[in-house]
Amino acid sequence: MTIQIITLFPEMFEGVLGNSMLWKASDRGIVTYEYINLRDYGLGPRKQVDDTPYGGGDGMLLKPEPVVAAIEAAKQKSPQARVLLPTPRGKQYRQSDAKRLAAATEDIIVVCPRYEGYDERITEWVDESFRIGNYVLTGGELPAMVLIDSVVRLLPGVLGGETSAEIESFQADDETVEFPQYTRPEDFRGHKVPEVLLGGHHAEIAAWRNSHSQPTSD
Repeated sequence: MTIQIITLFPEMFEGVLGNSMLWKASDRGIVTYEYINLRDYGLGPRKQVDDTPYGGGDGMLLKPEPVVAAIEAAKQKSPQARVLLPTPRGKQYRQSDAKRLAAATEDIIVVCPRYEGYDERITEWVDESFRIGNYVLTGGELPAMVLIDSVVRLLPGVLGGETSAEIESFQADDETVEFPQYTRPEDFRGHKVPEVLLGGHHAEIAAWRNSHSQPTSD
């Protein structure tokens, strides 16, 4: 999978995509990360990418021309790539979306908004819009990192065990939270591991885990 990231701040991604499992996925050739600096598609000698909103209001909006030009450049490299836009106006991003994107054969293009927002007309070049929560951030880079992490970790060969992702929270139905887990020591400052987990009875352990997997409260 190739993931192209359209952003004004490509350096923000280096620490996240260059470490841990995301780096290993790239090192193993499972995924390729490419950065497209939106400023390269800015207009005029000052490479302008934003302007004031029609109708008034504070802040600046990303102009359609640079964003669409960047998307079209990314599409030239990967014509079948799916264009994703992190935005509070999008649908709630869920584990089922991560699974679907990881299982698809398409590459991904992620557009990172900035400033007060973006000209709505760019959504004509976007396949899906997501929000990662009901709050506002200063830009789309952090949501893009969340989206990329959630997808890449599900690609075959990234996680260690074959079933590593199968029992995780939200994996089955977007709602169920994974059961609590424990490791050594058996007794930590008076807080003990549940007895059922120590007995080695697989059926009882499975029943305990099932009873302690709960739906989210919201």
